[in-house]
Amino acid sequence: MSGLIVPHKGFTPRVDPTAFIAANATLVGDVEIAANASIWFGCILRGDGPGIRIGENSNLQDGTVVHIAARGLMTTVGKNVTVGHMVLLHACEVQDDAFVGMHSTVLDGAVIESEAMVAAGALVAPGKIVRRGELWAGNPARKLRDLTEKDYAEFKRVVDGYVKLSRSYDGQA
Repeated sequence: MSGLIVPHKGFTPRVDPTAFIAANATLVGDVEIAANASIWFGCILRGDGPGIRIGENSNLQDGTVVHIAARGLMTTVGKNVTVGHMVLLHACEVQDDAFVGMHSTVLDGAVIESEAMVAAGALVAPGKIVRRGELWAGNPARKLRDLTEKDYAEFKRVVDGYVKLSRSYDGQA
């Protein structure tokens, strides 16, 4: 394990030994990182309230910020999820096999269902639900189109690629 690991209010981040944590990633408080997940350079996961959970094989790419809401909303990212560079996830839920594009924002109480996608640069407003099989884009984000089998194949390719890439950093980050 690498990165800056900061205990807070009796919680110390828990990281599966197979996960990759970049040297300058920061994990604070009630944070759990599952097997084969990767937390890339410059990411900040600040679980100073109800907690943050990152699922198996998921990747949070460079510059991503994950936080919770003081009123009791945690942030969860399921398994096999891609979260692009410079994303903000705030007190939301991203379910298994979803894709969140670069520089997008997902706000309090929003849900990105399994096999759904948020386009790069989108803003998912508080409480919105991006349904399974939908691509949402824009500010505020709205449904753009239905996803295709080609989209799902790309999701899988990216997840597999990041698990493999993280292995190339073993002992180096």
